[in-house]
Amino acid sequence: MSNALAIAHVTQALALLIEANLQPEIDMAVKVEPRKPSADPPAEPTITVFLYQVTPNTSQRATDLPTRAADGTLLKRAATALDLHFLISAYGDETELVGQRLIGSVVRTLHEIPVLPLDIIELAGEKPYLADSDLAEAAQRVRFSPTVMDIDETSKLWGMLHQTPYTLSVVYQAALVLIEGRETPVAGRPVERSTVRVLPFGVPGAPGAPGVPGASGVPGTPVPVGAGDGSGAPNGGASVEATAARTVKAPTKAPTKAPAKAPVKAAAKAPARTRKGAQPGKAAQAGKAPRGAAKGTTPATPKPVTPTDSATDGGGPDRKER
Repeated sequence: MSNALAIAHVTQALALLIEANLQPEIDMAVKVEPRKPSADPPAEPTITVFLYQVTPNTSQRATDLPTRAADGTLLKRAATALDLHFLISAYGDETELVGQRLIGSVVRTLHEIPVLPLDIIELAGEKPYLADSDLAEAAQRVRFSPTVMDIDETSKLWGMLHQTPYTLSVVYQAALVLIEGRETPVAGRPVERSTVRVLPFGVPGAPGAPGVPGASGVPGTPVPVGAGDGSGAPNGGASVEATAARTVKAPTKAPTKAPAKAPVKAAAKAPARTRKGAQPGKAAQAGKAPRGAAKGTTPATPKPVTPTDSATDGGGPDRKER
């Protein structure tokens, strides 16, 4: 953790880091200044380190709240995690490609040394305006990583710099900078009294006896099948709840399977038989023999019954005259 001077301390340390690693590629005097790019480009070789944006770090957003006890005593300071975005620009004689040589040195330095060294932090802290900074005592070191920006984003960035001509530059992000609050937290009090409860086995809320299955007072404790104590009880001395659960569970499986299939088959076959008997086929209507009958046979047709003379005379039985 560090105080509110950490942002300015990182900017100054980044400028010193770039200045200390220009050799051996750059053999000329170069000024490295932590400031905004000038509207009038300098003629001498110059590198500007400009902090153009400060954003909250999303990965540490949930850890920045203070922690207090029940009586309101502060136990943990409030801390905010930040990311710093830097625009590093280079100026020099274009005929000798000084700006491109300087940018190459910057990229090589931050790729080789991505974490801000402690000696550079201490050297930057020697500035009078950073004397009260405690960035060197922070456990989290600042790491630099390049930021990829397309033409549109670069145009918007340089558009914010009013009347500043564009020059070759790179963008880097510094993470993680933690700024802590000023209130001093109170140390936790030691334990003055401990409370121990003793409960017998089987009481609700008490743990089960070690090595004895089903001895816990909590319902639904699994009981292994076949575990017994040699007393001849069902399931070898298992609890009554577990034995009853297995007894009830067995008959519930049989009725669920039989009714599910039998009515479906009976209902599927019955309409087929009814339709076959109620509606004769075309062969029967045309006088042909039904399918499966022997060849040369015709179905018998019933003879019509006509009344005789004897039936009209006295209602006696019909007699056939010879």
